[in-house]
Amino acid sequence: MSDHTHGEGQNGNAVPAPRDTGGEVIRVRKGMFGANNGGDTSGYGGLVRTVTLPGASSRPYGGWFDEVADELEGALEEQDLLPENAIEKTVVDRDELTFRIAREHLVQVARTLRDDPALRFELCTGVSGVHFPGDKGRELHAVYHLRSLTHGRLIRLEVSAPDSDPHIPSLVEIYPTNDWHEREAYDFFGLVFDGHPALTRIMMPDDWQGFPQRKDYPLGGIAVEYKGAQIPAPDQRRSYS
Repeated sequence: MSDHTHGEGQNGNAVPAPRDTGGEVIRVRKGMFGANNGGDTSGYGGLVRTVTLPGASSRPYGGWFDEVADELEGALEEQDLLPENAIEKTVVDRDELTFRIAREHLVQVARTLRDDPALRFELCTGVSGVHFPGDKGRELHAVYHLRSLTHGRLIRLEVSAPDSDPHIPSLVEIYPTNDWHEREAYDFFGLVFDGHPALTRIMMPDDWQGFPQRKDYPLGGIAVEYKGAQIPAPDQRRSYS
């Protein structure tokens, strides 16, 4: 079997590692759905669960992960950019490799990953927005999946920005297919991709207020009548923490 095969991961073990050992705890969830004031009807009101982001990994990462990390760091140094200034942390979790990148260096890192002959991540399959209200100062995350067709490898880049300054550089110049994906992340999460050629809503009406996939977005809904009873809208009959 080739070492480029991803089916069982780098360590030949597809079993996920537990998230509650180490990492960064950004929130503690109580109840099955985070409901309070008696709104949790699931029977799991006593459930307590931490929301944890995986912490930085230490070398050796295993398999070709070390090769990619070495090549990226070396290529950045050749451009007079200290790797520790651009790469905030490197995470190996679920046998997947993720580089957390400082947003001001995202464009340079992405171009390096695409153009360096030893890396050649020619394809970005899109960017997804993520909202962690408890991750103070970096509540909004953008996650990019990069694939090397030359070497048969897949990695992730992750960039964060605060709610108060939701700006991230656009990668459309480097990966043109990100055009639509950046618009969707803007539409649903409010991430502003600086330099995008036409950053407008793509799913919601142009005059829509707010960003529907943020976790603090109100549920909304319309009150309805049923057999003479008035049923409140969903956001009025349940309270979410």
